[in-house]
Amino acid sequence: MEQIVLATGNKGKIREFSEAFSHLSIDCVPVKDVISIDEPEETGTTFMENALLKARYYAKATNRPCLADDSGITVDALNGAPGVYSARYAGHHGDDQANNEKLIRELQGKSDRTGHYVCALALVYPDGREVTAEGYCDGLVQDEPKGDNGFGYDPYFYVPEFEKTMAELSIEEKETISHRGRALRKLINKL
Repeated sequence: MEQIVLATGNKGKIREFSEAFSHLSIDCVPVKDVISIDEPEETGTTFMENALLKARYYAKATNRPCLADDSGITVDALNGAPGVYSARYAGHHGDDQANNEKLIRELQGKSDRTGHYVCALALVYPDGREVTAEGYCDGLVQDEPKGDNGFGYDPYFYVPEFEKTMAELSIEEKETISHRGRALRKLINKL
C-alpha cells in the first residue's frame, strides 16, 4: 500500500483526506506520526504558494510523497479577506471561535455576504514531481452559527444549494460540494 504524508494536524482534514484516498489503497499518515519537525512559515501570498511550500518542505524532510493543502475563506465585502490568513485571522493560528467572531464583526453593516471557500492542494514527491489542484465552493456568511458537522468557518458558511450551513451538511453532502472535496477529486483524477 502506498503511503502519503499529510502536512496537517487538523483532524477534520486528516479524516477527509483519508476517506478520499481509501478506495485507491493509499494510506494517509499525519506528518507528526512520521517526523518531529517545526512547521514551515507560510509566506505565500496565495493558497497554492502556501500548499506547495508546505508539501515541498515535508517531502524533503520525510523523503516520502507529501500532500499539503492551504485553504480558507474569501469574502467579497472584505476584499478577499481573510484569505490566506483564514486560520490565523484573529491573530492565533487555529482559534476557530476568535476567527469567526472577528469575521462576523468585520461584516457588521455590510449587505454583501458573498463568500468563497478555496482549497489548494499540492502533492509533492521526493523526486520533485508535483501534482496540484484547486477547488471552490460559493456561499454566504451568516451572523449566527448553525450545525455541528465541520470545523473552522463551517457553522457560518451558508450553502444556498442545500439551504444549510456547511456544518449542517452530512459528510456525503459536504464531499460533493466542498472546496476540499472538489480539489481532492481533481487531484485524484490527475493521479
